[in-house]
Amino acid sequence: MSLEFTASEMMSVTAARALRNDMICFVGIGLPSEAANLARLTHAPDVTLIYESGTLQTRPDVLPLSIGDGELCESALTTVSVPEMFRYWLQGGHVSVGFLGTAQIDRYANLNTTLIGDYRSPAVRLPGGGGAPEIATHAREVFITVKHSRRTFVNAVDFITTVGFGRDGKAREGVPNIGRGPSLVITDLCILKPDPDTRELVVTSLHPNVTREDVIEATGWDIRFATQLERTPAPSAEELEVLRDLKARSDAHHSSQP
Repeated sequence: MSLEFTASEMMSVTAARALRNDMICFVGIGLPSEAANLARLTHAPDVTLIYESGTLQTRPDVLPLSIGDGELCESALTTVSVPEMFRYWLQGGHVSVGFLGTAQIDRYANLNTTLIGDYRSPAVRLPGGGGAPEIATHAREVFITVKHSRRTFVNAVDFITTVGFGRDGKAREGVPNIGRGPSLVITDLCILKPDPDTRELVVTSLHPNVTREDVIEATGWDIRFATQLERTPAPSAEELEVLRDLKARSDAHHSSQP
């Protein structure tokens, strides 16, 4: 009998699988944090999670609401200052992968978390970059988790907060001491990877019960599909059990706080 799961659960499980046990991961709040902690609680118990507030080897029992959540510091091996975090750990090349979310992403994996609309008169102001631009610059590679819709997957982001591969796909060419950039984009519909030549995002795997038409309708540009298009494996019973328990535990904890 096949297991029932939601599109959001499929995305979190798929993102978690991308992390390996030997990785040092700089984790963003929200979907990246959910996926990273699911990986830690399943197949990658020794993955090192680092949050922007300076917490190293964090092992939270519940998902944090922000980088300032006390759960992160209490469950970390140690906590260092934010300047040390960025200067030594990130700029020093010690971070294997940065796990990021975004409000907008375009065909060249540029991210926008600054504003929607015109810069001088925006329709919406967003939280800003935080540490994402530095993570995308100095982490060896970047994984992005985001829900798939035309509002998010746009032809060109309104503002480049975090550079993927620039407006033409060539922003990282010839630039020294910089990470390889986005290597994986995981949504609730599919997996995308940058084309090795053009750096344009290409769909490499469709999630269960998702069609090409579903992805085309949810993307704001003429999306390309890999010649050898794969089908993402469905979540296992263990992955779903651990994920659901983690989210229920987190919801109960946060709702009980004053």
